Amino acid sequence: MAVFITDTCINCGACIDECPVEAIVDEDENPVGEELHYVYPDKCVECVGHHDVPACATACPTEGCIVWSEVAQSPKHRDDITDEMRSSKTPVVED
Repeated sequence: MAVFITDTCINCGACIDECPVEAIVDEDENPVGEELHYVYPDKCVECVGHHDVPACATACPTEGCIVWSEVAQSPKHRDDITDEMRSSKTPVVED
């Protein structure tokens, strides 16, 4: 899985509009039933080949809302994100 949206999400939709591969859905389409936006791990490519940093994290107005999680089976992952950053769920973009 590339990115994870935490419960600090304010459901503004900025991440959905910016995702180049349409991997993010709103709370109405969240397959786990939570009232949060959801990132489909099989679709998310961490914006490799699209942007220098994940577009969703750049667009998000809520600090710490978009975080990295453990790498799962995905098409590609960013080598510049360390395993430590992923396991600690360090925010991708901070103000």
